[in-house]
Amino acid sequence: MSITTHPQPIASGPKHVDREKTDGMLRHTRLVNEPREYLQKREELRLAEMEMFRSIERVAALRRALPAGAEVTDYVFHEGPRDLNGSDSPVSSVRLSELFSGPGRALIVYHFMFGKRNTTACPMCTMWIDTFNGIAPHLAQNVDLAIVAAADPATLRAHARLRGWHNLRLLSAGDSTFKYDFRSEDAEGRQDSALSVFTRDAKGTLRHFYTAHPWLDDDMNERGIDLLQPVYNILDLIPQGRGSWYASLDYGTRVNWIPHAR
Repeated sequence: MSITTHPQPIASGPKHVDREKTDGMLRHTRLVNEPREYLQKREELRLAEMEMFRSIERVAALRRALPAGAEVTDYVFHEGPRDLNGSDSPVSSVRLSELFSGPGRALIVYHFMFGKRNTTACPMCTMWIDTFNGIAPHLAQNVDLAIVAAADPATLRAHARLRGWHNLRLLSAGDSTFKYDFRSEDAEGRQDSALSVFTRDAKGTLRHFYTAHPWLDDDMNERGIDLLQPVYNILDLIPQGRGSWYASLDYGTRVNWIPHAR
């Protein structure tokens, strides 16, 4: 196993962080015993990661450049009180147009796989929504967000209460065709997950901008909304990778770790 030569400093880059390269390979640590073979493969990975991010940016630009989508119905949803820990009544009606908090803002709707034929909340959707709840205060600075399920408000809120979803707007699609129209529900009431983006112009016209489903093609199933899930992206960083792991409701919302005894 060969050891690397002495690293050379890089003049460019952030002023508060020093960067070094060894024989053109960027050093990510100050460990002096890093094998040369490791650095070579890590450099190959760095270049691949850079190309991945450039590809992500190209895709995002294509998404932003989509032409005006279809004009959509001002769907009606059902919503319980703001306080999730309080009573589930009264239930009020709210229109799609009323989910926009101001001009020039987009609306993101996550289609929750829960209700009708799916009488149990989807564990994978639950993991996604756990994430949305955590980042909701940050998203709220730029975009409006709502969760829509086929389940009735009380049933949806009971599950949300167990998960601690206090930062999210939780809506029941009721008897509207919203989920069916955006292919997160079939004619028999079987549910699927999806994420949709809507816009409202100055005249109040509601338009569909973008919808993504987990399924992209036969050889790329369950990856269509992958970029929105930090759990899997974090698992991709470890030697074992994500494997075939699926989320479960059984392990709850707490991590039971024990401090090391000294």
